[in-house]
Amino acid sequence: MGATVISHEDALDGGPGPLGATYGKMMMWFFILSDALTFSGFLAAYGFSRFKFIETWPIADEVFNHFPFMHGVDAPMYYVALMTFILIFSSVTMVLAVDAGHHMKKAKVAFYMFLTIIGGFIFLGSQAWEWKNFIKGEYGAVETRGGSILQFVNASGERVALADFAKVLHEERVQHTPDKGVWFMGESALPSYSVAEVVEGFKANPDVLVRTEFIKDKQKVVLTREESLKRLEDVVYVVEGANMYRNEYGSKLFANFFFFITGFHGFHVFSGVLLNVIVFFNVLLGTYEKRKSYEMVEKVGLYWHFVDLVWVFVFTFFYLV
Repeated sequence: MGATVISHEDALDGGPGPLGATYGKMMMWFFILSDALTFSGFLAAYGFSRFKFIETWPIADEVFNHFPFMHGVDAPMYYVALMTFILIFSSVTMVLAVDAGHHMKKAKVAFYMFLTIIGGFIFLGSQAWEWKNFIKGEYGAVETRGGSILQFVNASGERVALADFAKVLHEERVQHTPDKGVWFMGESALPSYSVAEVVEGFKANPDVLVRTEFIKDKQKVVLTREESLKRLEDVVYVVEGANMYRNEYGSKLFANFFFFITGFHGFHVFSGVLLNVIVFFNVLLGTYEKRKSYEMVEKVGLYWHFVDLVWVFVFTFFYLV
């Protein structure tokens, strides 16, 4: 009896697969599914940590309140909302590029792909700008021996920057580095002011009060003048901006999650822009016109829509809730 050989070649050469999807599309969906589970795990960890430290979690409206070329203007979440709009709009242009590909309109595919790439670059630049402001900080704060963050406000409850009241003492300050014989100890760049300068400046300005990182009735607790002076006795470090170890806005975990989740998403956006650039040049060269199929545009479009959708969840849970 002769053996019947069944060829599965179509499953590997772009032929129709389950639900009529080609092999390339199926692999893209598998990747998107696995990546969605990864982001879900990150956001779940963020939610758990925020719930656990809800009393000291930074208020997003106070952290992300900058807008380009509007220094000193309190614009809570405005620029983040603009970033979100730009990314969602780039998803719309990608849909138009895919639709033009279905109709074999090379010029329109190239045009809408170009707009998508521009939107991606603007989002990446905006995210870098947000990181810069977050790392640099605006007002400064101090940290106690127990790791609590103390901020400064005036009698009206408005934030006061360290530069507005700190007293310059002209004391000698040395940064700890291994080349100075301080082994196994590293220290980042020294803050603009020492603890003594902040404390002495606070004592000389009776209108300044200490605000703790604890939240009550959606507002951070402001101490009396006497309570403020007592808390300042435990201060050991001046904090400016945020990094992986200290955060002037409140809980250190907030900064850790911010850098990791937005950085991981930013890497996905950068990868998506890179893929879109490659596909864009292939469109210009007529590669897909020769194949009589713009399926590659559709596949990178799936990835781009996924990146946009993830940002909607990051924006909602990290910035809004």
